[in-house]
Amino acid sequence: MNPRRHFLRLSGAAPVLGLLGGATLLGQMRNGQAANADYRAVICLFLNGGNDGNNTLVPLDGAFGDYASARPELALAKDSLAKLNGSSAGHTFGLHPALAPLATLYNQGRLAWIANAGPLVKPATAQQVLQQAVQVPSFLLSHSDQTMWQQGWMGDADGSGWAGRSLEYFPTSLRNSINAVTMSNDRTLVLGRNSPVSFLSGGDARYWGAGDLAQPQAPATQAMNRMAKWQFSNQYEAEYAATFGRSVSDSTLFTQAALLAKAPAADFADNPLANNLKKLASLLPVFKSLGYKRQVFMVQWGEFDTHTAQRGGGATSQDTQLDVMARALAAFDKANLAAGMDQNVVTLMMSDFGRTLRQASGGGTDHAWGNHWFAMGGPVAGGQVLGTFPALVPGGVDDMDKDKAGRWVPTTSTDQIGASVMQWMGLAPGDITSAFPHLANFTQKTLGFLRS
Repeated sequence: MNPRRHFLRLSGAAPVLGLLGGATLLGQMRNGQAANADYRAVICLFLNGGNDGNNTLVPLDGAFGDYASARPELALAKDSLAKLNGSSAGHTFGLHPALAPLATLYNQGRLAWIANAGPLVKPATAQQVLQQAVQVPSFLLSHSDQTMWQQGWMGDADGSGWAGRSLEYFPTSLRNSINAVTMSNDRTLVLGRNSPVSFLSGGDARYWGAGDLAQPQAPATQAMNRMAKWQFSNQYEAEYAATFGRSVSDSTLFTQAALLAKAPAADFADNPLANNLKKLASLLPVFKSLGYKRQVFMVQWGEFDTHTAQRGGGATSQDTQLDVMARALAAFDKANLAAGMDQNVVTLMMSDFGRTLRQASGGGTDHAWGNHWFAMGGPVAGGQVLGTFPALVPGGVDDMDKDKAGRWVPTTSTDQIGASVMQWMGLAPGDITSAFPHLANFTQKTLGFLRS
């Protein structure tokens, strides 16, 4: 029997503790398998709280004056911005100075920005929104609701997300036992309609009490394995047991993969985001070598709800957090390059929503709608800003706020970005509107920021 197929068959069952022969089996599999060129992974980095895109991607041309006049206390100095080469979307741009490492990746053609993106039911203009003449996502400006909308939530009757739904339309040849993974408490993005979600800890999930998942034959681990096989007639007890079994199975797979992993060839800082990305940088080559095909990982981090103290050196200021993010992502990109994963991994940044152009009292900004995202990695057609950049004028053509605070109506849909990513992963064009129902209202379903 093909050992890799045997392992994958076992890993689809719960539990697998008593079936795996430990790291030796996986080592044999890795040594016996040719490199898997057809591996693709998407890392979705969700910045909690609503990152202020207006201070993240800044025009350097005449529009800079509009930007600076609308937020005199928050505006970044023009000469401090990390310049992006060329012009795109009708402007020349610079990034927040803390994002200088990402400016380097952009100028190398490894990172692209998507301007003024957000959840949409159908295309909309600010005038239509002000006149209540177009359907918009429910509970705009709400953290919890917009976080779910960004991730593809379709309402109480369908709590799945766009990545999880898309994976269920993939052919069997591209599906494996661990397709959808979250590293946080939020799983909407990777939740399918009929598929479980795996949880990966940024730390060490090897030990479950006295059980050692790296030692399947140890007595305590065997006892836990037997518990995971218990059967119950009560449906609640049965579901609990099944969930426990899947957790043990997934944790065993992650532990066994970690035993094969090599330390990434990059310097990662010691913070929660860097630790999560370092964990992924070490595990992705192992999954590739084991013959996995497609995986989506959800990473959440940050406290970007900057109503006050947005600038400065505080731990939760945007300035500080963007610096932490940029350093972690630069290390992640370097590690992927060194591991030969350059063409296999795409990282997508997203957040709850954008923030008002007009500054709020207390040195911060308030909740808004449209925001700027980026995609990073070898497959990205980088060095460009896609979409339509908003007019940075409170009360202007893109502002849907009756008080003229500068809340942009998105001109690119979250779903268009997600569909682009999942089509690169393997979603057939004919399945796009099944996985992204709102795109039935859009002529253009995908964007051109990924190379096939």
